[in-house]
Amino acid sequence: MANIDEDPTPNGELVLQTLALPADTNSNGDIFGGWLMSQMDLGGAIAAREIARGRVTTVAVGAMAFLRPVPVGATVSCYCEVLEVGRASIKTLIEVWVKTYHRTEQQKVTEGEFVYVAIDDNGRTRPIPQG
Repeated sequence: MANIDEDPTPNGELVLQTLALPADTNSNGDIFGGWLMSQMDLGGAIAAREIARGRVTTVAVGAMAFLRPVPVGATVSCYCEVLEVGRASIKTLIEVWVKTYHRTEQQKVTEGEFVYVAIDDNGRTRPIPQG
């Protein structure tokens, strides 16, 4: 897990970008951590689906640390770095960066490892096509 100031720019490919809305907040007015995890899972699945050339499912989520709160109105960007591709699995590192209208640079808010498995139409594990 990276330090807040350790890595000033995102790693990986931008896979998902959205806007943090009031409906996604907790009682303090900050965006729910679970909502962020959901966005990360969607972004990672987009990247994994491309590699697997088809359906994937999430099988594991590694440790996460939320580095700072996400305010309503922030642009939330998920970046995906593929760490490993196995016979049927894809291990990714997802970073979330936010940008608010009153700041010129993005700030990292969290990262986590997500593992996906390629599945067939019956939900059974299938090999990832090579090449």
